[in-house]
Amino acid sequence: MSPCHSVPLCPHISPFLPLLPGSFWGRAGPVPGLCPSQGSPERRVPPARPAMGGLLQALVGVSEKAAELARLCRREEPLFQLLVAEKTGPDRNRRFLQDFKTLADVLIQEVIKHDLGKEFPELQGHIHGEESNEFRDVQGGTVAVRVCATREDTVALLLSVLGPEQAAAELLADAVHRDVVLGDVTLAGAEPGVSPRDLAVWIDPIDSTNEYIGGREDVPPVDGIAPAGLCSALVLVGAFDRLSGRPVLGVINEPFFRRDPQTRRWQGRYHWGVAHGDTRLCSLSPPDPHPVPRVVLSRAEGAAVRGALGPLCGGRLHFAAGAGYKMLCVILGLADAYVLSEGTTFAWDACAPHAILRALGGGVVALEGALRARREGRAGDPPELVYNRPAEGAGGAERWANRGGLVAYLHPQHLEAVLGALATVPGL
Repeated sequence: MSPCHSVPLCPHISPFLPLLPGSFWGRAGPVPGLCPSQGSPERRVPPARPAMGGLLQALVGVSEKAAELARLCRREEPLFQLLVAEKTGPDRNRRFLQDFKTLADVLIQEVIKHDLGKEFPELQGHIHGEESNEFRDVQGGTVAVRVCATREDTVALLLSVLGPEQAAAELLADAVHRDVVLGDVTLAGAEPGVSPRDLAVWIDPIDSTNEYIGGREDVPPVDGIAPAGLCSALVLVGAFDRLSGRPVLGVINEPFFRRDPQTRRWQGRYHWGVAHGDTRLCSLSPPDPHPVPRVVLSRAEGAAVRGALGPLCGGRLHFAAGAGYKMLCVILGLADAYVLSEGTTFAWDACAPHAILRALGGGVVALEGALRARREGRAGDPPELVYNRPAEGAGGAERWANRGGLVAYLHPQHLEAVLGALATVPGL
């Protein structure tokens, strides 16, 4: 379908305004409040609070605030080195020899919880994140990082982590307590009609933390896909139905999309999608498939999976860092599928991208379950990931691991081709 309304690029983008939000695409018809003939907003009094439309705007808003916090922490390089703390115990991701959390991670997560919970009290207790909010303080103990009632109280709490870094604490507190103004007129029309009381939220405050810490900007893309680097560090916010576990709303924010050529400061952009009932709304139009399927993998993917998928892709596979970024590559049409055979992604990695993929006509299937159904000859769609069921017998972060791997896709023919190739791999 063609876009209903395109948003022009503003030549002067502030850190809290969207860069290239894209087109409003959906099956629900033209956006209410927009003149199709003129492509400009009508003057009208907005409703008091549309249930889902208000939540979508709020999620985009907190993602923009989160992105600015991520950029702020990277701008203060000496401070950034002080803010890194190693994950240990049950919160450690077993895939990496060394995994990190940063104050930016914790602040972003707590800002999103605070702002969403304040605007939508029915979500309180149903906003979940990757990070523990406990952080090392200057005496070697722990402090629970949170958003306080006032800027001054937040400064005082941050100083317990930052020690004498008064200026840094004030900069962070200013960003935490600053209101976000969105300039995206298309958001007001995205109302699929589900109440926030039926939803819960998964947050990944900074997906691909290792790339965020490394901060590499010199990694050249291959066919538009960056194999690694700062651009793969994303903010992911996804809402799912509490009863079914299906993802219904997702926001992906790219804090480090490009540098301003004059100021050299980073500019970001975001993408969103809604998939509820028969409604499909998205800030992007569905991309066309590639003539030869293009599959993106993790560099840790095993030789057997690479060998099975290679012929399907004309002998050329693509690799990238970060689960969220690889799914974003599928969303943007840079890849046709993302395959992961291990259970090393988590609910917070996949919920937001999954919602956007559903809005565009694709999805994220559970690889192990899909292959089992195929081998048993079961009819119907392969099982998709859900986000309300912790793994039995697991503790810590592993409770929310996507066990058995996944396939993210946009076009059903590519999902079928990928599953057909992987069905021959022993052990999958």
